[in-house]
Amino acid sequence: MNDDLGTVSYPDGVGRVSGARRFGAALALLAVTLSFIGCSRPREEAPAPGGFVPAPSASVSYGKNTVLSFDLGAGAPESTDAGGLFGLPPARTYVGLLSAIRAAREDKKAGAVLVKLGGGGLEFARAEELSREFALVRQAGKPVVCHSHGIGHGDALFVTRACDSTWLSPAGGADTVGIASQVIFMKGLLDKLGVEADFIHMGKYKSFAEQFTRDSPSEEAREALNAVLGSLRGTWLGALKQHRPGLEAVIEDGPFTAKVAKQHRLIDAVGYESEAEEHAKQRGEADQVRAVFGPGASGSGGSGLAALVRSISGANRRSGSAARIAVVPAVGGIAMSSGGIGGGGIAKTTMTKTLRRLAEDDSVKAVVLRVDSPGGSALASDLLWEELKRLGEKKPLIASVGGMAASGGYYMAVAAREIYAERTSIVGSIGVVGGKFAIGGALAQHGIHSEIIAARPGPSAKARAAYLSPFEPWDDATRARMRELMEDTYGLFLKRVAEGRKLSVAQVEPHAGGRIWSGAQGHERKLVDHLGGLRDAIERARSLAGLPDDAPVTVEGGGESLLDVLGGDESASAEQVARAADQLTARRNQWLELVSEALLPHAQAFAPVMEGESRLLVMPYLIQLR
Repeated sequence: MNDDLGTVSYPDGVGRVSGARRFGAALALLAVTLSFIGCSRPREEAPAPGGFVPAPSASVSYGKNTVLSFDLGAGAPESTDAGGLFGLPPARTYVGLLSAIRAAREDKKAGAVLVKLGGGGLEFARAEELSREFALVRQAGKPVVCHSHGIGHGDALFVTRACDSTWLSPAGGADTVGIASQVIFMKGLLDKLGVEADFIHMGKYKSFAEQFTRDSPSEEAREALNAVLGSLRGTWLGALKQHRPGLEAVIEDGPFTAKVAKQHRLIDAVGYESEAEEHAKQRGEADQVRAVFGPGASGSGGSGLAALVRSISGANRRSGSAARIAVVPAVGGIAMSSGGIGGGGIAKTTMTKTLRRLAEDDSVKAVVLRVDSPGGSALASDLLWEELKRLGEKKPLIASVGGMAASGGYYMAVAAREIYAERTSIVGSIGVVGGKFAIGGALAQHGIHSEIIAARPGPSAKARAAYLSPFEPWDDATRARMRELMEDTYGLFLKRVAEGRKLSVAQVEPHAGGRIWSGAQGHERKLVDHLGGLRDAIERARSLAGLPDDAPVTVEGGGESLLDVLGGDESASAEQVARAADQLTARRNQWLELVSEALLPHAQAFAPVMEGESRLLVMPYLIQLR
């Protein structure tokens, strides 16, 4: 089995927020249907700057006896644009993390490995892959010592498989309370406000609009959630039972203090990070600790000024002519234009540039699309599908699912030759939903009245001409026409999935209807080809491209850059650069004041409705598995 991720680098530059419709925007934020899976802990944001940085190499010498330290507390974003204004260095991305783990495994001068989980909160899909990777480090004869301030559900899966010994801070705890969902319904609030939620859905399980139109979940929605949660729970408990028998019987009875967590054998010791570090030194007979991933890691990036120069000049956009594999992160909600909510998401305009560049770049021999998206704009999803298909006709294209490839995210994934997903990933949600909020009644209560004057005569002219107006609900004729549009979009979605999965539409339909599936369920239903993580997808891409084991891997694409804001002007003045930087920062901060980081992808997916689009391919729930 080959797992060389090679050198990690990055190119490309997603952002834009509409200043109007503040009432609608507020509803969009409330609109997010939250599923709290267990108990999640906040994660610190990864600090900014960086540029091109090669991943750690197994040949680097750290001294006679060294503990290699991995700090996961600040996260490992899929994309380089997740680190703020100037972005992250490639070595700080998830691809960089996998590369660093492999290098640690092969480093003959490393006596042990220390993993700092910080506040905990590993997502299930990542916990599965990372636990496998660190288990290989252990098999290579290097003890893995882990420390956390708090342990969630994903962390429990990780530590029981990946760690020789696990430490928990004395004041920390284990928030393993079992898996459940909590769905928020807002029909009562909208009724009191006088707001009409006019939505249509294709697929009986496409329950996104229920949060606006019902006071409780439909039987179909309840059925789908119960099935997915049951699958996830079975995978989770099965992994715990395999690696620490007996723990599965008590793990859901938390929250536990550090002392009780030790009694149940979830952890091995209670102590501070410094104590875990000393323990790692003892296990590895080491006299020093070297950070290889996370803040403070050697070679983790240059200064902010250097990053700014590279961002303006476009120096980060190429990595040389060596034959390589490109990893393209597709993270967040899908929209047509650059400038998504919070300065992130998947913008058709920006990603199209990346995909076309990679298609024409002869040094790129294969592409891995790393999807972690709840969907969004139906139009943007289909246009990106077409771009991905064209790229896949020129070189191998493999899709790797992170936390989810749902609705529009799955629409993109089926353009790939093969799809990889973890057992705990979320896939599917093959359905369509669309509609709008009509706030005319709410405004009328405050003396605000609107009048539609249509140029065409006739009783239905006003309603049809103003079908996207936020002041008026649809009449029956317009609603029927909208249903036709959505039926057509749903049929197209089914056709795309059938084509990509090499199935007939009749074979896809039983698994569609907007229903979500776990990766394990999706694999059983042929919605996924292989169960595995990003490293497995890269390995497969390398094999299909016929590349050697040491072929480099690059992280491509990302969010809207300073160069994009400046209109591609590389000769911009310092004043213009400062103004562009302010724009990018303001866009992100404007939304982060209203939406937490965890809710951004779902808010981004819903945002096209506020921009006037009538059809969405969006997952009905925000599921956080931690």
